[in-house]
Amino acid sequence: MKALKIKNLTKRYKNKLAVNNLSLSVDKGEFFGLLGNNGAGKSTTINCITGIAKYTEGSITVMGHDVIKDYQQARDAIGLSPQEFNVDIFAKIEKSLDYVGGYFGIPAPVRKTKIDELFSLLDLEQFRGKSFGELSGGYKRRYVLARALMHNPDVLILDEPTAGIDVEQRQALWKYLQELHKNGKTIILTSHYLEEVEQLCSRVAIMQNGEILTELTKNAFTKHGKNLEETYLNLTKAL
Repeated sequence: MKALKIKNLTKRYKNKLAVNNLSLSVDKGEFFGLLGNNGAGKSTTINCITGIAKYTEGSITVMGHDVIKDYQQARDAIGLSPQEFNVDIFAKIEKSLDYVGGYFGIPAPVRKTKIDELFSLLDLEQFRGKSFGELSGGYKRRYVLARALMHNPDVLILDEPTAGIDVEQRQALWKYLQELHKNGKTIILTSHYLEEVEQLCSRVAIMQNGEILTELTKNAFTKHGKNLEETYLNLTKAL
């Protein structure tokens, strides 16, 4: 079974074509990178996958569930860590995670155990009684990741998960994501830090003007000693 399957996806906003006849698939247990410059269509594609946006044409399935016909099952299978913080900045982070767990139907004792586990793994324990607005940028990113993982989704989607955080925290998050992947989690990553994608992903797709320009395995984009950045710039004719 494919964790994600997109077929002939098209999304129009009035006169703008944001995604044009896009098809791609992600295997279960894969760490997959989705790359492209600003306006390439990455966030629109993610919004269509997660049900935030309605697409114009095509089909999307997550773990075999159609994201429109089987919306609830598809949404339950996805954990999203978005680029923009869509969080109540005044709410205590522990209470917010408990609310998310309740939304997904997790019993209270199980929610408490899961919150304790996530706080420990993501080094959030010291902020248990704090509101989201009291956290630094790096710990805000960790909280949003914890929220995405609260219901133990099959597919974790990360949209610029380390934007604006320092090197040490980025390395710590990389280590945690690698551990999740090692344990079988399917992860889809978008990032402008190409060294991050090169470090974490086994396969990437590069988007340009709403279309898939190319798909490459890690061996392909590091061929002849090149790094992902050099390959990316050559392919997108930015050099």
